[in-house]
Amino acid sequence: MPSELTSFLTAPAIMTGLGLFFGIILALASRLLRVEEDPRLQHTEELLPGTNCGACGEPGCMPFAEALVKGAVQPSGCTVADSETIEAIADFLGVDAGEQEKRVARLHCAGGQGQAFQIAEYRGFESCRAAAVISGGGKGCSWGCLGLGDCEVACTFDVIHMNGNGLPTVDVENCTACGDCVEACPKDLFEVVPLSQKLFVQCNTPLEGEVATTLCSVACDACGRCAADAVTGLIEMVENLPRIDYGSGLPVTPVATLRCPTGAIQWLAQGQFANAPAERKQAVGG
Repeated sequence: MPSELTSFLTAPAIMTGLGLFFGIILALASRLLRVEEDPRLQHTEELLPGTNCGACGEPGCMPFAEALVKGAVQPSGCTVADSETIEAIADFLGVDAGEQEKRVARLHCAGGQGQAFQIAEYRGFESCRAAAVISGGGKGCSWGCLGLGDCEVACTFDVIHMNGNGLPTVDVENCTACGDCVEACPKDLFEVVPLSQKLFVQCNTPLEGEVATTLCSVACDACGRCAADAVTGLIEMVENLPRIDYGSGLPVTPVATLRCPTGAIQWLAQGQFANAPAERKQAVGG
């Protein structure tokens, strides 16, 4: 009986002892290995918009605040914050606000209902991604915008709206370059670019000549006139589409648009596209 009582008491004592031992170890580890949080972090996060859009390159506002406190980024890296907020963060942290060129989302397609040839009528769930699964959608040009508004739905900041021609239009002034539309478009037609890049290609088809223009009247026919007219080296034809090398440092002018027979390459006037040839000439002073 005494031995049984001893065994009965010993087991709980051992477990209690082990619990205390590991508890002390954990307490010491927590104290010794604790990383002190910068007291500025919480207020810096509170100053940020809190949208967690990821446009700054970080997964959310807290990671961006951490990078700010560490000095790894500048306040201007937040594309959502207005100038007053950026200055407030810079003043609080005692750093330079930095300069950031406004970036906006652009669509590489101008083939709406009035320009692109329809080969079928899609009936089903109103989604570009769903329509793309069915033979690429109902347009003859399987590289063009499907016009069902996935980008409009995905836009966190409500700056994308479908127009009467079945194409998304971007409110350039309020676009934050968050990239939601880039992720949402199943045709990879959206690109986030600096606002200063006024020469832009509104087409994504790899076809050429009449094969392209039969499917869409404003498609690039790969004639190469834009590349020939621009400063040598600025534009290169790649897979039947003009690619503009903005990193080349070469002068970018509207001259590349003047002889384009379809208006596939555009010069942006006040942030908007001038689709009609007459409007395009006016925008470039023609």
